[in-house]
Amino acid sequence: MKQRALGTQGLVVSELGLGCMGMSDFYAGRDEAESMATLDRALELGITFLDTADIYGPYTNEELVGRFLRGKRDRVVLATKFAIMRSPEGAWLGVNGRPEYVRQCCDASLKRLGVDDIDLYYQHRVDPNVPIEDTIGAMAELVHAGKVRYLGMSEAAATTIRRAHAVYPISALQTEYSLWTRDPEDDILPTTRELGIGFVPYSPLGRGFLTGRFRRPEDLPADDARRSHPRFQGENFQKNLQLVDRISDLAIEKHCTPSQLALAWVMAQGDDMVAIPGTKRRTYLEDNAGAVNVRLGADDLRRLDEMMPSGVTAGLRYPAQTMAAVNR
Repeated sequence: MKQRALGTQGLVVSELGLGCMGMSDFYAGRDEAESMATLDRALELGITFLDTADIYGPYTNEELVGRFLRGKRDRVVLATKFAIMRSPEGAWLGVNGRPEYVRQCCDASLKRLGVDDIDLYYQHRVDPNVPIEDTIGAMAELVHAGKVRYLGMSEAAATTIRRAHAVYPISALQTEYSLWTRDPEDDILPTTRELGIGFVPYSPLGRGFLTGRFRRPEDLPADDARRSHPRFQGENFQKNLQLVDRISDLAIEKHCTPSQLALAWVMAQGDDMVAIPGTKRRTYLEDNAGAVNVRLGADDLRRLDEMMPSGVTAGLRYPAQTMAAVNR
């Protein structure tokens, strides 16, 4: 596993990361023993960039990662996020970017994670009611206090990224990006590259859809949050399945799995990019890790561009209410 730099401030991480959200929330099935084994296996494979957030659970994912980190903190680059508010029962309560909330959330995350500092601290969503300068200014204070090492943002618009970066250097932007979500190519990626900001694609496997594991909407458990996503529903599902079948055919030619092909495509988009596919099972983790050995030539990339051009995917990537909080 090679290393890649995120931003120009000194943050270096494994070329593939691990999203920990599904170990505790949103996707059906909980198995802490398997999650811990998956985290251990990630370190064995050289995947040392771990991503969590306070709302996953809420709170329980940070606690799980914190238990894993005992005795291993020096081997992990740790990222977590704040700003989205949820009730203890999981209800969405909005976004909060007020400076006092920034400080409160950081202290709470440090306690749950059981660490003295956070390597990469993201604003999970932009609060439209608080100037971004105020939020980033409060986050910068955390760096000066030694509680945070590098700053990040998630799902921010290009103009917001510019304003934030002018206050304090942003090391990474985390946004959904994959073969079926190529929107960032329009103005987000050009902006981060102009400013020297690293790019962290989440859901690089289309929330599992690009793996080919789901053939019917009913394949998702009844309590799985993806059932509420338009891309996993009705006619959208069937149209998107045809796209996945194209990827699967090319994966056979390349002697790899669809997951590995999709991740290799993301990794091939630039050395400033570090995907964080999420999983809670060692089997899928090992499959994902194999993507670092898949080499895509110019012809492969051209074919994938033709198969999966920007805008080809049917349906919004989130329910409409959730979409309102992205790219602000």
